[in-house]
Amino acid sequence: MAVAWDADQAVTALYSAHYRSLVRLATLLVRDVATAEEVVQDAFVAMHGAWRRLREPDKALSYLRQSVVNRSRSVLRHRAVVEKYAPKGLPDAPSAENGAIVELERSAVVKALGALPNRQREALVLRYYGDLSEAEIAKTMGISRGAVKSHTARGMAALRSVLEQQ
Repeated sequence: MAVAWDADQAVTALYSAHYRSLVRLATLLVRDVATAEEVVQDAFVAMHGAWRRLREPDKALSYLRQSVVNRSRSVLRHRAVVEKYAPKGLPDAPSAENGAIVELERSAVVKALGALPNRQREALVLRYYGDLSEAEIAKTMGISRGAVKSHTARGMAALRSVLEQQ
C-alpha cells in the first residue's frame, strides 16, 4: 500500500500548494468560480486515480494544469451545445395589470360605441373591427362611399369626445 500512500501524500501536497492558482486559471477559462472549483477538483481526483501510471511524478503539476485546461474546454463546449439547443424563452407576457387596463379600455370603447347612432357604429365596426375598405363598407351598408366617410368621421369624433371625458 506504499504506492497508494505516496499518491495520497503527493496529491495532498500538490493540492495545498497549487489549488488556488489552478482555480484562478480555471475561473479565467470558464468564467465561473463554482464551475472552476469543480473542474480543478475533478482534475485532482483524476490525477490521484492515475498516479501509478504517471511516468514522471515530478511533472504532476504540469499534468494538473493540462487537465484543468482540457476540462475547462470540455465545460465550454458543453455550454455551447446547451445554449445552442436550449428552448427559446417565451416572450414576456403582459402583466395582469396591463391586461386589466386593456380590458377596461376595451369595455370603455364598447360602451362608447353602444351610445353612437346606428350608422356611425356600423361604419366604425366594419372599418376597424371588420377591417373593410370604404368601398366594402358602402356596399355592405347600402350607402355611398362619401356617406361612409361622413359616418366614420362623425363616429370617431363622438368616440374621442366620450373617451376623453373618462
